[in-house]
Amino acid sequence: MARNQGVDRSAVPRRIIRRVLVLAAIIVAGAATYGLQVSGALEAPHLKTWTWKLPPSFPQPKVPGTNPMTEGKVAIGHRLFYDKRLSGNGTQSCSSCHLPELGFTDGKTTPVGSTGETLPRNSPSIINSAYHRSFTWANPALTSLESQMAVPLFGTNPVEMGVNDRNRKKVINRIRAGGWYRKHFPRVFSQGKQPITWNNVIRSISAFQRSLVSGTSKYDRFLRGKAELEANERRGLGLFMGEKGECSHCHGSFIFEDQATYLGAPNERAKFHNTGLYNLGGTGAYPAPNRGVFEITGKQKDMGAFRAPSLRNVARTAPYMHDGSVATLRDVVDIYAAGGRVIEDGPYAGDGRKNPHKDPLISGINLSEKDREDIVAFLKTLTEKDFSKDPRFNNPFKHKSQRKTK
Repeated sequence: MARNQGVDRSAVPRRIIRRVLVLAAIIVAGAATYGLQVSGALEAPHLKTWTWKLPPSFPQPKVPGTNPMTEGKVAIGHRLFYDKRLSGNGTQSCSSCHLPELGFTDGKTTPVGSTGETLPRNSPSIINSAYHRSFTWANPALTSLESQMAVPLFGTNPVEMGVNDRNRKKVINRIRAGGWYRKHFPRVFSQGKQPITWNNVIRSISAFQRSLVSGTSKYDRFLRGKAELEANERRGLGLFMGEKGECSHCHGSFIFEDQATYLGAPNERAKFHNTGLYNLGGTGAYPAPNRGVFEITGKQKDMGAFRAPSLRNVARTAPYMHDGSVATLRDVVDIYAAGGRVIEDGPYAGDGRKNPHKDPLISGINLSEKDREDIVAFLKTLTEKDFSKDPRFNNPFKHKSQRKTK
């Protein structure tokens, strides 16, 4: 087959290709059926409704009726996301822990908040968060970007952005003092005497995060017949999607996780998994305060249960797992192949393979050295270009034309 006419998929098992293509067809059908429900909604005559520019086969995201998407709202949220004035002491922005060049993560084991406090959990990527069913690593109650925003902004244990009852008026007044914001907020939020409020700040940042939809990796181009996978990448795809690797049970959706939702999708319960990363002293416990959904419910069955993160851009988002305790993709594959992690000594010593709360899916996989290398090779095909170079996503304060306007 000619290079510009398609892709040689001969090394990928037919059942794997069928599975991938059927998934894509379902998504396209859903997008076609439901595509007008949001794009036709107008908030006000002077506002331009947001137009989704989605990758092929990506369905339209769900959008709350209380916070419809508009171009003006996304533009305000884009700027606020990178504005350090939004933190209590003016030293940190949302982007401090979500850098576009690192797939909107920060490259650290765990991030550091604006007051210097080290947070217990790794910064997850926010790309394609419009499709998430729940937010943060392990909170089933946070089911919208709007509700999630209260955690980094106003949280006190741990402190992230450091906005609290003592300084919240001072912080919002910083935003009100900005000429750019004074110009644009009234155009987008025309109701009420004061358009620059915390509620409208949260609505705007949530709209910007919802706009961060991307699917242009080598794998995506392969599905469209616009790129070829190398032999090891094709073999890794077969292992990943097949019953031998079993990775697709938790990472098989179009965003490579198992909580993906979209307009028209069934209203399913969010899933969380104990992957056998810890088993303190053989008791089944995980280290506090990182005990997963257990921290919310207090139920032993939820000990160590965390959401399966999206694997898109995974080559840019090291280190891995909820606490950043796994350094490389190969290490991650080795842990899953073993059916859990063994920690020989120290305060976290224990055999995670024997954790009584471990998800039955994490049972160990018979993978050769070559199998493991090929799976890693495939995972790297899920990574896209540097988002910091994309004007939709990059830091607006780095551009000369916008530095002049405060």
